[in-house]
Amino acid sequence: MIDGLIGGRLYGAAQERTGQGGRAFVTAKVRVAAGDETLFVNVIAFADDVRAALLALDDGDSVALSGSLTPKVWTDKQGQARPALDMVAHQSLTAYHIRRKRQEVQGQADPHQHHGAAAPHPDDDVLF
Repeated sequence: MIDGLIGGRLYGAAQERTGQGGRAFVTAKVRVAAGDETLFVNVIAFADDVRAALLALDDGDSVALSGSLTPKVWTDKQGQARPALDMVAHQSLTAYHIRRKRQEVQGQADPHQHHGAAAPHPDDDVLF
């Protein structure tokens, strides 16, 4: 297996399921741009936070996932072999996570803020 990071859009809705041992998991498909082609990544998630993030997304929502990747091949209707990846996702990042983090950062007191001055952007202290 390969540890990897993918970014793409959810293809269809994520599905919650329960294994034979009673363990809950979520499956999803993510469309990833791979040069001029589109690659489908079959995702399975067992971690509660990743499961919840995938279930909160709608078809076409952007998502980034990290986890273990396994290369696969599937055959399309025309008989052509196509690449695919299977991923066991361990972490996720969505636009909703970013918005929530930004709100948390902006809600905290800024030690650089002076009375009457506009609050600086959270990235203002980043050195280049």
